[in-house]
Order: sequence, then C-alpha cells, then structure tokens
Amino acid sequence: MTDETIDDLMEATYCALCKHGYAELTMQDIAAESTKSKGTLHYHFDSKQDLLESFLEYLLNEFEARTETVPGETPAEQLHEFVDELLTPSDDSTEEFRTAILEIKAQSPYNEAYRERLREFDTLLQQRIAALVAEGLETGAFHADVDPEATADFLVTLFHGAQTRATAVDRPPERTRQYVHEYIDEILQPAATSGDDVPPTTDGTGGGEANG
Repeated sequence: MTDETIDDLMEATYCALCKHGYAELTMQDIAAESTKSKGTLHYHFDSKQDLLESFLEYLLNEFEARTETVPGETPAEQLHEFVDELLTPSDDSTEEFRTAILEIKAQSPYNEAYRERLREFDTLLQQRIAALVAEGLETGAFHADVDPEATADFLVTLFHGAQTRATAVDRPPERTRQYVHEYIDEILQPAATSGDDVPPTTDGTGGGEANG
C-alpha cells in the first residue's frame, strides 16, 4: 500500500468517525469519505476492527513525529507548548472525534489490539513529558527534587481525565490547560523563577489549582 493510499484511507477514517462515531461506523461510511472504493478497503483490511487498529497506529506515529521536537527555548516553555498541543482543540470536528476515540477506549478492555495501541500512546506521552522535566532538572529550571517519572504520570492522568470529562460532561479542556500552565509555573519551577514561594514536590502531584 502506497503512502498516498494510507494517508487517504486514514483521513477518510477520521472523517467517518467524526460523522458516525465508533458504534455506527461501517466500511461503506469510510469508503464514502475516501477516493478509494469499498472493495479497496476490504482488499487492504479484513474488517472495520482491522482498519481501526491501523488507524490508531497511524495516529500514534503522527503524534510521535509531530512532538519529536517541541518549540520553546527552555524546558518550561517546551512543556507549556506540549500542554497546548494536547489540550487545545485543533478544529471544529475535535469534539466529534474525541467522542469516537472515547468509544474506542471503552472497547479496549475487550480488545487486546486496541488496548496495546492505546498503551503505546500512553507510554509515548509519559516519555515525552518525563524527558522535558528531566531536562529542566539538568538546567536548573525545575526544583531539584521533582521526580520526572512521577510528574509525567500525574500529568498524563490529568490529560486523559480532561479529555474524558470534555466528552462525557462537556467540561472544556481549556480550563484544565490553564491549571496545568499554573502548575508548571508555580509548582515545578523554583520560587525565584515563578515569583511564588511554593514548596517543591517529590511526587509530581503538587498542590493548588492543578488538582482541580
């Protein structure tokens, strides 16, 4: 399968998921959003599940490439940019797509392939954040006793919760984004940098509004 065909089918899958959601999605729905025929889809993928497994892997690869280099001159600035990347809606279809992904996540306890793809994304997310925090420790930008792995685990859990709440109870992720920015400035960074005498943390959970 050529890169052009892959991109076309993955984009079609994205559009179809936004329109129909996971439960009602059919191969015909995906073909209708593609320049390829339904027969072409079945030639490359045995079933909707097979296609969606490839779609999740495609999303993982795209995210990995997009976040390999994070803008910013300091680790704190890069962490802020990373937060914006995760919690800023990209377009008008973001809410529909978030709902479809939540439906896929709900299937993961019963689908090992889905669970493995989601686990890989979770691991990548944690590694990216832990690396930024570790770099901040090396440069003195963050408190010396901040634990990169614990901080990353906390923030990843927060991001997943924000996405779920945005879909389930219509709580805008922008509010959580604001809290995380404050957490970076007031908890992770030394008081002299943040301008606020906040005691350092060792478990990454901190205090203040970040727990809201």
